[in-house]
Amino acid sequence: MQVVEPVPVHKTSFWERLSVERIKIELLRTAFGHSMTFLSRFDPRMLIAWYTFFAVAPWFIHDKIVLIGMLLPIAALTYTSRPSIVVLIVLALGLVTDTAYVLLVSLAFGGGLSAAWALSTLTLKLLVIALASIAVFSSMDPEKLSDALLSLGMPAQFSFGVAYGYRMLPILIEEYNQLLHSYRLRGRAPQRKGWLGWRTLVYMGKISVLAFYPLILNTAKRTRTTVEALEVKGFTYAINDPRVKRIKLAYLKLRLRDYAFLAVSAVYIAFLFWFGSQF
Repeated sequence: MQVVEPVPVHKTSFWERLSVERIKIELLRTAFGHSMTFLSRFDPRMLIAWYTFFAVAPWFIHDKIVLIGMLLPIAALTYTSRPSIVVLIVLALGLVTDTAYVLLVSLAFGGGLSAAWALSTLTLKLLVIALASIAVFSSMDPEKLSDALLSLGMPAQFSFGVAYGYRMLPILIEEYNQLLHSYRLRGRAPQRKGWLGWRTLVYMGKISVLAFYPLILNTAKRTRTTVEALEVKGFTYAINDPRVKRIKLAYLKLRLRDYAFLAVSAVYIAFLFWFGSQF
């Protein structure tokens, strides 16, 4: 009886996960949102109003108890939105560097941990705003975001530009990746990497900058082609017609759950301010 040996499973390393293709997939997941999350059930106009409060209010709040109380539910909502691992890594790096900067500044000027804790208010504010942004925009499709902006009175060209920018994102990433490969095929990498590979880093940085010029030119050509195609189909006339706008936005309706979510959020924020005033 022949024994079949199991095929070893290749485990993906951390650096393989940070490839350009992997980053492109993660950015697409973040840009186009998830349709089965907690926040995706609500009306996008309500989500924009909710996000506007949490993006502006923390700048005027200096009580750490209130900021921490705002941070906890927003972190839970961010977890339910299933954000991209790349976005979380960038957020974690920013948080670590900001915390280290605050600690070094406090120690350099004769302060201690108490001074670092006093300076951490800005870090809490930025963390609340960043997590609120990830939670909301990871749960909204580009079309819903564009229609919500149009319903709130934004110009039609601006609302369409938001959705068009989301649609162009994967194309730009793919084209930039191809331009980098073409520069690497036509160029010559340094034979000696140097100490800690500084020559290779300089070479990759140089071709990364050079690849932006043809990318901008190709983007301008593609945008012009898109504009001409839209004008042939009567885009400007249709987007400014009230009947077309009414049909396009007919699915946007504020339901009972939207009002309930806003009411619960308002009661919780009022409780945080009362609790913060007590301590």
